Amino acid sequence: MADSSFDIVSKIDQMELDNAFNQCDREIATRYDFKNTGVKVEKTGVKVLIEADTEERVKAALDVFKDKLVKRSVSLKHLESSEPQLSGKTYRINCEFKEGITTENAKKIAKFLKKNGPKSLKTQIQGDELRVSSKSRDDLQSAIAQVKQETWEFAVQFTNYR
Repeated sequence: MADSSFDIVSKIDQMELDNAFNQCDREIATRYDFKNTGVKVEKTGVKVLIEADTEERVKAALDVFKDKLVKRSVSLKHLESSEPQLSGKTYRINCEFKEGITTENAKKIAKFLKKNGPKSLKTQIQGDELRVSSKSRDDLQSAIAQVKQETWEFAVQFTNYR
């Protein structure tokens, strides 16, 4: 019987990210405490720029954006936001989204699975993802459960279960 496998990845669903951004933009445009305060949210590619007249407003707009991300099931572990910076008369926060598992993080997961997982597991780093394979599907199921229980500093998803 051939080996079964799955991939551990760290990816963002771009549609959900766009939906969260659009909901945030709509809420900021209609909420009474943001009206006529100069709060702007702009998205270019995988970067989001939040601008406001005061530091408190820009932080509140970031909180609204984070809330929308959580509601759309986009992990906040993907989000890297800077501290509010004064630029002229406005405060700015730059938000970037990181995807993919670095080689170092893939090695951490592989080491964790070697130590705690079933002995039949084989791991292989493939670019920005980690492939886990075994002859037993039950071993793969327990590996998924163990990786989910552990807390990582990056988001993990499981794909290509075969």
